[in-house]
Amino acid sequence: MRFWVLPSILAADMGNLAAEARRAEAAGADMLHLDIMDGHFVPNISMGPAVVATVKRCVRVPLSVHLMLTRPDRYIDVFAKAGASTLLIHVESDCVVPAAIAAIRRLGIRAGITLNPETPSDWVRELLGTVDEVLCMTVHPGYGGQAFMPEVLPKLRQIRQWAREAGRPELDIMVDGGIKAETAAACAGAGANSFVAGTYLFQAADMAAEIGHLRNAAAAAWVP
Repeated sequence: MRFWVLPSILAADMGNLAAEARRAEAAGADMLHLDIMDGHFVPNISMGPAVVATVKRCVRVPLSVHLMLTRPDRYIDVFAKAGASTLLIHVESDCVVPAAIAAIRRLGIRAGITLNPETPSDWVRELLGTVDEVLCMTVHPGYGGQAFMPEVLPKLRQIRQWAREAGRPELDIMVDGGIKAETAAACAGAGANSFVAGTYLFQAADMAAEIGHLRNAAAAAWVP
């Protein structure tokens, strides 16, 4: 299993966006993660397609774009054109989710489905054959720096079990929120293989070392 580490741009110094993106790439990031918030689906407003396009021009690693939007289906094309390699939408959003996933895939980019901490895993079971990735939020989406919610761990185990039963043992399962080496290990033990970290990485004295620690902790805890 490949273990992915994605620094979250939300925690970067936005006044030095290009330098921060390049710093994360140089530190060994597999991808960069960008949270798009509309102030309605989540209680915060973050960035738009222009920021995604700016980051795209600065780095070579893929961009994972998380649409925390009430109507993500209305913005698929614009974020794809801005440079997203993966588009993640919420299962709780006010759109026809299967149709939105199909629209993403038609553009030739990876499609992902996201669940908030309280959302039952059942909500995505029928979608596992149509997505490239499942993101389980391990905090309430909207703000960085929150504490990890261990009650999400059983959800990871259930989704990984369903993926294996469906013949998709390599399905990427991502976690986002309160991720550091210790919590990444707990998530990997439950079935996650992709880890978004913001504050933990961008405030580290040595981002490259911390990316290595996170990846190694996850690999050591992984249960085949």
